[in-house]
Amino acid sequence: MKNKKLKSTFIIITIIIIFLIAFIIFYNLFNKTDDSKNIDDKKIKEKTTTTTKRKDDDLMDKITLNYHASIRLEKDNKVIYFDPFKISESTNDADYIFITHSHYDHYSLPDIKKVMKDSTKFIVTNDIEGKLNQIGIPKENITVVYPNKSYVLDDLKFDAISAYNINKTYHKKSYNWVGYNVLIDGIKYYVVGDSDVTDEFKSVTCDVIFVPVGGQYTMNFKEASDAVNEMKPKYAVPIHYGEVGSLEDAKNFINGLNEDIKGVILN
Repeated sequence: MKNKKLKSTFIIITIIIIFLIAFIIFYNLFNKTDDSKNIDDKKIKEKTTTTTKRKDDDLMDKITLNYHASIRLEKDNKVIYFDPFKISESTNDADYIFITHSHYDHYSLPDIKKVMKDSTKFIVTNDIEGKLNQIGIPKENITVVYPNKSYVLDDLKFDAISAYNINKTYHKKSYNWVGYNVLIDGIKYYVVGDSDVTDEFKSVTCDVIFVPVGGQYTMNFKEASDAVNEMKPKYAVPIHYGEVGSLEDAKNFINGLNEDIKGVILN
């Protein structure tokens, strides 16, 4: 009787142990499946993030060089012109017009009239304010800038960078003429203006630089490429050729850039 009782107890314990082992096995299998699912979900999430991340090439979308140093930039639902000059047709689509200085190939009233509209806001140097007043631009639509100062206009942030000659007299530092480093959608676009290689110029941090290469009145292509290689932007665009300098200067500038900087000749 006693042996029979012990035998029954042993069977019950064995069944319990088997049950526990089975439970542990199934529990581990279940959790492993969930972990795999979590890993797959994580991979999908990472892949989606990578896919939706802005490509570097997007930095140069909807940017055109009209002629010489005249740039049109359409970003973040804004249309921005820098020094409109020899505009082929009237568009009257400018939300903002930046003028670097008053020389004829940078401040051209006939071309300004082709791109401006009633609500256009002007960002200009102090020698241009009076000219805009004379053609009826409201004072509230004019922002006068000075070298090496930062500005906020609506939701547009930008720095005015001193632009001048070192060993020439065409663009004196005392004239307070500038280039513009504009922050748009997290990207800094630096339009140098008419300048030699100066300390102010070399100190600018930007993602895209529009740099004069034609020489004579500004830095030449060799001076420009050497300086830009030190500055290390992602993209470098030669400007200020055509009226002065040539397409060959632009090509030579591109050829002088380091491999990690993408040179772009805009049309």
